[in-house]
Amino acid sequence: MTGNYWIWVVALLAIYGVVLYFLSIRPQKKQEKKMQAMLDALEVGDSIETTSGLFGVVIDISGDILIVEFGGDRHCRIPMRRQAVVSIEKTNT
Repeated sequence: MTGNYWIWVVALLAIYGVVLYFLSIRPQKKQEKKMQAMLDALEVGDSIETTSGLFGVVIDISGDILIVEFGGDRHCRIPMRRQAVVSIEKTNT
């Protein structure tokens, strides 16, 4: 009886692991891939929204660092990491 009990416990733990993977880990990885694809498509001139809720225009990209112009008169230029971008609106060129 004891040996049969452990087989069921291990089987239920394996099923729980598979369900956990499909309900939480897999969707998170898909979201990370989607976000990385969006950041890879980032170009100079794109309008962006940052994690802090600021809106600006990318004026320079140097590796992982962006220079973004903020404000109505566009005199405020701030360097920030690429990962701080939440959404991108492409310019029509």
